Amino acid sequence: MHLSLASRLAHTGEYYFSRKLRELAALNAAGANIISLGIGSPDLPPHPSVTAALSASTAQPGAHGYQSYQGTPVLRAAMAAFYQRHYGVTLDPATEILPLLGSKEGLMHIGMTYLEAGDAVLIPNPGYPTYRAVAEICGAEVREYDLTAVSGWLPDLEALAATDLTRVKLMLVNYPHMPTGTAADRPFLRRLVAFAKAHDILLVHDNPYGFILNETPPVSLLAVPGAREVAIELNSLSKSHNMAGWRVGMLAGRADVLADVLRFKSNMDSGMFLPVQQAAVAALALGDDWFEELNATYRTRRQLVLQLLHTLGCSVAPGQTGLFVWAAVPPDYADGYALSDVVLAEARVFITPGGIFGSNGLSYVRASLCQPESVLHEALQRVEELKKSRLSVLAEKLPSVSPEQPKSQHLNA
Repeated sequence: MHLSLASRLAHTGEYYFSRKLRELAALNAAGANIISLGIGSPDLPPHPSVTAALSASTAQPGAHGYQSYQGTPVLRAAMAAFYQRHYGVTLDPATEILPLLGSKEGLMHIGMTYLEAGDAVLIPNPGYPTYRAVAEICGAEVREYDLTAVSGWLPDLEALAATDLTRVKLMLVNYPHMPTGTAADRPFLRRLVAFAKAHDILLVHDNPYGFILNETPPVSLLAVPGAREVAIELNSLSKSHNMAGWRVGMLAGRADVLADVLRFKSNMDSGMFLPVQQAAVAALALGDDWFEELNATYRTRRQLVLQLLHTLGCSVAPGQTGLFVWAAVPPDYADGYALSDVVLAEARVFITPGGIFGSNGLSYVRASLCQPESVLHEALQRVEELKKSRLSVLAEKLPSVSPEQPKSQHLNA
């Protein structure tokens, strides 16, 4: 029997990290012992109160049955309280909060709710690859907006306004931005809201990184005056609470939009496991000391990752936020793919090529902070050995050196 692939997948391949993790697993099975600094999956555990709540909940009557498609009232109230406490945003837990099985699921739900052939969606370049995949699967036209180092990794809203936006329904935005770690300030967010109002575009703000290595208080787009009219916001406990595998996310904002999304979502799942919901309530109640301890660990790790990237000759812009370090590759390499391939093959360390996030990421790589210090020390040692071996090869290829011309001048050329 021959099955033809659905046309909706014509331009959408398997997710990069799905393929890459399988490749790395095969290398490790063959004895390669690869250190992966690729995907941002926190290796640290959730707070003990979170796992205790999960364990206690599993013995409750009804814990293992189907749950509400909208989550429990207690979970929605905890999510609303989290927004009030950390962002100063007041939300009605009954109508303006929709729990999700991870925010990645929410992106697909939003796309399937609003996008179809003939519509267009604005996505960042570079940006999370799932944004493009969702638009393509939904049959919409993908329109990239450029983010570059020159523009501070912020979109040129005036240039966008000069284009034909009549078919654009959604604009996907993500600050603090992944992969570059850029945090958007409030003046920019106000201009973004004004842009969306002027062109009748729904902003979908993906906001999971605001609590990781952010030197300023985290910001919700919904806190910007007027944003509630034109924006919804995705959030997640994956990074901020070390719960990536638990799949706990949320969609916040306009009640009518959330009701539309629920029409699709309620046909796709049967609710979140009750003990996970009750554990999420415990996580959302954690105080600032939780984030301070988490960030102390990540600060130490970031210094080691910065050393590793500098050893490779990469340059890193200051002020980055989140679980990753975004770095420009040295001119010796054609692009981030070339550097990533060399480091994987010769040092058995994997760093993500920036090109997977879009053409504006080709000259960059991204390294994750989600490895223990001991592993990062080992990765750094391997990269230092790689640098020494490459310098040795270069020295062997250099012409003989006269006494008047020290050898170090050749090596620094």
